[in-house]
Amino acid sequence: MVTTTTADNVLKSYYLGAVSDQLNKAANPLLARIAQTSADVWGKDVRKAVRYGVNGGIGAGTEAGDLPKAGGNRYAQFVSTLKNLYGTIEISDKAIRASASNDGAFVDLLNDEMDGLVKSSSYNFGRMLFGDGTGKLATISEADGSDGTLYTVDTVKNLAEGMLVDVYNGESPAKTGAIVVAIDREGKKVKLDAEISSPAGYTVCVQGSKGQEITGLGAIFGDSPTLYGVPRADWMKPYKKTVETLTETTVQTAIDEVEERSGSKIDFIVCSSGVRRALFDVLSKYRQTESVELDGGFKAITFNGIPVVADRFCPEGTMFLLDTADFALHQLCDWQWLEGEDGKILKQVAGKPVYTATLVKYAELLCYRPCGQAMLTGITEK
Repeated sequence: MVTTTTADNVLKSYYLGAVSDQLNKAANPLLARIAQTSADVWGKDVRKAVRYGVNGGIGAGTEAGDLPKAGGNRYAQFVSTLKNLYGTIEISDKAIRASASNDGAFVDLLNDEMDGLVKSSSYNFGRMLFGDGTGKLATISEADGSDGTLYTVDTVKNLAEGMLVDVYNGESPAKTGAIVVAIDREGKKVKLDAEISSPAGYTVCVQGSKGQEITGLGAIFGDSPTLYGVPRADWMKPYKKTVETLTETTVQTAIDEVEERSGSKIDFIVCSSGVRRALFDVLSKYRQTESVELDGGFKAITFNGIPVVADRFCPEGTMFLLDTADFALHQLCDWQWLEGEDGKILKQVAGKPVYTATLVKYAELLCYRPCGQAMLTGITEK
């Protein structure tokens, strides 16, 4: 007979490993290329000593002359707080009882819940990889006069129906826990289940996530005065260039620039779908394009042997050229179920005939060599 204890055991012994693998390897092609490690995690922080520049103790001299003076390596201490990443499933008591005498129905119930958890967690984690850590999804430009709950935003790329969001006026919450009811993607409008007065300039964030997300590419390529607590000296500044027409020379120049000045090796290119189409158009005019299969089952075209993938969350008109060896996802542990003092992971919601279980991971993304990365923006999409 199926009980909550049975469900607990199945979630622990069967689903955890499969879900962790899907979230780590099959959720996003960029994430699948990034190493995951528990090294350099100290308490609630990641503390990583990063070497930059070259050792000064080198030189040439005469046969009997003085040896070069020792120069030593140059280090910077990166410090960042581990971010708390969660994913929750919910099962009603009625559903458990209805499948109590039917193992197949119970398995279907759990499979459906876990599939939804993997999809939503993959969506959210993939989005954070391109974010700036603030949790911002969009900025409201105005409320639509025909409907008090319809708002025009600068982008709908990061929004999906069913999301729970908070709306902020600066640092002050104007509305929390609003549901995204519908999205007009062509008109860049979003309908919420809440009416907000004078929302121009307000920002939309994932529920409870403002300022709590991992340090994604938006922050690494951003213009903040510091990154990981270190002032942005030249070696902390990635290559950024605004272009309009994409050409092979433009892409190769960016690769050459960062490799020559930093010693990096660009091994991964990620861009928006429109930029990938533009690159495909350029490459196909002169030669047949090649494709490769990446970890996680993803497929990509190549540029001079470098895989090029399109990501739904990459900003429009943008291409990132990365040395993925310079990145690591530092984590306190891999995905785990949040357990109570009694060791159970399924917990009844107070006052409701519903049980929930929560996956958790404490992690932060570090880029050890920001100057070894490049970004092209303003590209005309196809």
